[in-house]
Amino acid sequence: MTKAAGSLGNRNGALERARRWAPFLSDAAGAFPRLVDVFLNEGAEPAVAVALGSAVEGVESALRQQRTGLALTVALGDLAGELSFERATELLSDFADSAIQRALATALEERVPGAPLQGIGVLALGKLGSRELNYSSDVDLMLLFDPKRLPRRERDDPTEAAVRIGRRMIEILQRRTADGYVVRVDLRLRPSPEVTPIALPVNAAISHYESSALPWERAAFIRARHCAGDETVGSHFLNAIEPFVWRRSLDFGVIEEVREISARIRDHFAQGALLGPGYDLKRGRGGIREIEFFAQIQQMIHGGRDRSVRMPATLDALQALHRAGRLDETDADALAQAYRLLRTIEHRVQMVDDAQTHLLPLDRQALDGVAQLHGLENGDMLIALLQPHVERTETLFNSLASDKEGRLSADPDILAKELEGLGFSDPDVALRRIADWRSGKARSLRSPAARVAFEAMLPALLREVAAGPDPERAINRFADIVDRLSSGINLYRLLEARPQLARHLALILAYAPPLGDMLARRPDLLDGLIDESSFALPPEPDAMADRLRQVMGGEPYDRALDRSRRLVNERRFALGVQLIAGHADPLDLAMGYSNVAEGTIIALAELASDEFAKAHGRVEGGELIILALGRLGGRALTHASDLDLIYIYDAPAGSTSDGARPLSATDYYNRLANRVTAALSVATAAGPLYEVDTRLRPQGREGMLAVSLQGFLDYQRNEAWTWEHMALCRARPIYGSASAKARLTEAIASILSTKREVQKTRADAAKMRADMAKHKAPSGPLDIKLGEGGLVDLEFAVHTQQLTTGEGLDPGLEFAIAKLAEKGLLDASYDHDLRLLSRMLVVMRLVAPESNEAPEKSRGLVASLCGYESWDSLLAAHDEARQRIAQLWTAVKEGR
Repeated sequence: MTKAAGSLGNRNGALERARRWAPFLSDAAGAFPRLVDVFLNEGAEPAVAVALGSAVEGVESALRQQRTGLALTVALGDLAGELSFERATELLSDFADSAIQRALATALEERVPGAPLQGIGVLALGKLGSRELNYSSDVDLMLLFDPKRLPRRERDDPTEAAVRIGRRMIEILQRRTADGYVVRVDLRLRPSPEVTPIALPVNAAISHYESSALPWERAAFIRARHCAGDETVGSHFLNAIEPFVWRRSLDFGVIEEVREISARIRDHFAQGALLGPGYDLKRGRGGIREIEFFAQIQQMIHGGRDRSVRMPATLDALQALHRAGRLDETDADALAQAYRLLRTIEHRVQMVDDAQTHLLPLDRQALDGVAQLHGLENGDMLIALLQPHVERTETLFNSLASDKEGRLSADPDILAKELEGLGFSDPDVALRRIADWRSGKARSLRSPAARVAFEAMLPALLREVAAGPDPERAINRFADIVDRLSSGINLYRLLEARPQLARHLALILAYAPPLGDMLARRPDLLDGLIDESSFALPPEPDAMADRLRQVMGGEPYDRALDRSRRLVNERRFALGVQLIAGHADPLDLAMGYSNVAEGTIIALAELASDEFAKAHGRVEGGELIILALGRLGGRALTHASDLDLIYIYDAPAGSTSDGARPLSATDYYNRLANRVTAALSVATAAGPLYEVDTRLRPQGREGMLAVSLQGFLDYQRNEAWTWEHMALCRARPIYGSASAKARLTEAIASILSTKREVQKTRADAAKMRADMAKHKAPSGPLDIKLGEGGLVDLEFAVHTQQLTTGEGLDPGLEFAIAKLAEKGLLDASYDHDLRLLSRMLVVMRLVAPESNEAPEKSRGLVASLCGYESWDSLLAAHDEARQRIAQLWTAVKEGR
């Protein structure tokens, strides 16, 4: 059979099924024989074009005939397989748009002849808003007008005029005549429809959504768009309410709100809730509405921060959510397949009598008819076709939030047993804490909604806490968070909605005191952990600086500092969680901490410089250069590291600034350096940031905070002690012009590679290390940094080799070791020792910040994060590394 013959066969079959099983289509085919002929001979799209080209006189008759012709040709094209579901709904939606536009224009022309169509607009919501209109559906509209621009008769009140125009538009669209109707109009999605007029002043509508709209109303506007009339009115409204629809802060309460709406729908339509004859394709369990709600819930949660998921059409939304990593590909595909099938069968039901129904017929014969219209043998086959899709949809929708079951008992005896079942060997502390929380003393638990959300998330969180190394410590730390929160409802809902977050929170509370302290100050830090993107390592410093510039841009200085602290601490907190959760190598996270810090220095130095210049101007030809040393210089920060910085300036001799309050270059850059230090270190309302250590500058505390470039280099060449050159081995310019940083880097390399007296250098290094051990003794055998054979000994050995040979000059200790190994000056195996001890340091700074002894219950985690199976195996490797490093340092300082 040829392709043309096959197409004709499909068309004949579609027409035959339509005439036999759909009285409405049969009547329409009899009334429009030319459309049938075009369909059979040319196909669905040409037939649609002819249907929409009806040229009868009178808007009402023309629209009705076009609508009936379109309904016939779209149905036949759908039944023949020539029009996809998406194309069919697109054609129906586009016609509805044009019909509403013509009806509104006609209504305005009749009331104010010759007036331009301005000052009144129509918003499409629901399925028309998303351009996926049903075969036989009403249209959800909202009429808005601008009282100042609406054309009206001289004595007309603006609201009365808009209402009369709206009523006439509705009459044109939905009044039944001998030609039928165009579309049914539903205006009930406007604010308080029982008391408000059908047309609303646009600014009054905006005020409603800004001040008193209910949360569930947000979902309606995911699919809202301007569809007719004055686009200025519609766009003004939609732009104004965007913050209401797309909230920047995460609000997981929307899950419970939408589920409650769904539960009410299920109760109200209980008769058609379950699949079978009489099943409600739209409102039943696993039906169309639950797919739409599923997508909309995810959109409302994530759309405030991610514009890519703001797709109005359900199928587009599912794909966007998958692309954005918010929805598993299998689930997205399953919901999309279910949606297409359910909507297609809904169309079949509506084709029978052009009725606005969503129910499968209860009558078996009628159900068989719908099935046969679809091309199946009987109703049982139709139910079987729908069943896996309905079941999958219901399962996915139910997974969005737990049911209200599973709350902990209020009876102390029963609660104690429940806590034991969760894993608490001694539930006394948990019992006391729960009793305190239920007393309502904490501010965050005083509202009924907060208490409901808290009780909902509590069992899962306590289960994770009980599984940790120290449940008592974890639950006490969580109590601190609860007590410090002013409002906790979003946090509690977030923890219930995202079990993975509860696991992360339990890890934080049990293992990482610094993160618990950060969270107590800012519970919203958990917002950044809702998806896997939070576990990507931070960008390189320049990109991090760009992100900070965007966040701070245009804000007053104090507010910009607040915003910088919020973003930086979010990054540092996420890095800590990645570390404690084992999502990345501690060494990669040390690099991440360094990139965040360096980007922060760049951005805040710029901010402070711009603010300083407002009063003091700029020094022409001058600039500030910031030199990083220590762990920042080597790009190996821990969560607790200070920032070792030296401020250097380069300016023409005798120069002054050009501002209203001019300063000499020396005063200018010293005061600016102080301002930069404050920008990096002073705590604001958003919390602290970094500790800055500037004691490595020339003359230390006795020297000026900022030193001229030439003065710095002269000092390093002629006056600096050996220990200062050792510190310089990890120096790296991180702020300043590219040319200035290059000059300084080259000069430092020249200073470090200067030939020096080897024995004196070794003796100086040995004396300095001994003095350090005397004045800053190790805190215990596991002091990885200061103890014998620790990181400081390794650094001294490497720096002594660098200074005495002029080789391996790289601020990164691992690169320095590699370069020295290439020259035969150091064994490459020390890189392994460096990595082991560095990993331990990074982990221990988070797990045991107040000591160098890992809590007994944390030791297994510490070992795992460092790449070892057990604490004993980690200790054995640690001891071997420390012994080798101690031997290396002895050999280096003695010249062996």
